Amino acid sequence: MDYLFLISAIGFAAGMLGTGLGGLCTFLINNRGNKFMSFILELAAGLMLSVVCFDLLPEAFKLADIQWIIIGIILGVTIIIYIDNILRTLWLHKYLKSINNRLLKSGVLMGIGVAIHNLPEGIAIGSGFDASASLGFSLAFVIAIHNIPEGLAMSLPMRVCGLKKIRVLLYALLAGVPMGVGAFIGALLGEISDKVIAGCLGFAAGAMLYIVIGDLIPESKSIYKGRMSTIGNILGIILGIIISVWS
Repeated sequence: MDYLFLISAIGFAAGMLGTGLGGLCTFLINNRGNKFMSFILELAAGLMLSVVCFDLLPEAFKLADIQWIIIGIILGVTIIIYIDNILRTLWLHKYLKSINNRLLKSGVLMGIGVAIHNLPEGIAIGSGFDASASLGFSLAFVIAIHNIPEGLAMSLPMRVCGLKKIRVLLYALLAGVPMGVGAFIGALLGEISDKVIAGCLGFAAGAMLYIVIGDLIPESKSIYKGRMSTIGNILGIILGIIISVWS
C-alpha cells in the first residue's frame, strides 16, 4: 500500500508541478496591449499544437492501431463541443459575447482538456513504475516538462481576461491533480491495455486541437490582426518541437 501511495504522490507532483509552473509563467504578463497579448496567446497555441502533433499522437501510434486513436480524437472533439455549448448557454447570453469572457471560456475549456489529458498520462507513469523504477521516474520527469506549456496555455486566457493571479495558479495546479489519480490507477492495475491508453491519448489530442484551433487562435486574431500573432504561433511550434526532442 505504501508503494501505491508513493507512486500516486509522484504522479501528483509531476502533474501539479508542470501545470503550476505554466501558471506561474503568466505572472510575468501585464496589460501590455493587444499586440503583445495576441502574440502570447498564439505562442501558447503553437506550443500546444506541437505537444499534440509531436508527442501525444506519436506516442499513441506506438501503442495501438490508428483506428483507436481516430475514435479517441472524435470523442474528444465531440465532448469538448458539448461542453462548449453548455458554457455558451451559461455565459455568453449574459455577457453579450465580450472578448474577455470568450477568453475565460477558452481557459476553462483548455483546463478541462489538460485535466483529461493528465489522467491517461498518470496511468502511463503508474504502469511505468510497475515495469521499473527508472522507467517510472523517467516518464514522470518527461510528462512534467510537457505539462508546462499546457499549464501556460490554459492560464494565459484567464490572465488576459483579468482573473486574479492566485486563482489562475490554483486552477493550473488543480488541472494537474488527475495525473496523481491516474498514477494510482496504473500502479494498481499493473498491466493496462495499450489500446485503452492510446484511445485516451487520442481523446486528449482531439480536445486540445479543438480548443486551440476553435478558440485560442480565433481569439488572438480578434484581438490583433497583424503578423505578430502568426510569428508567435510559429515560435510556439518551434519551441514545442525542441521540448519534444529534448525530453
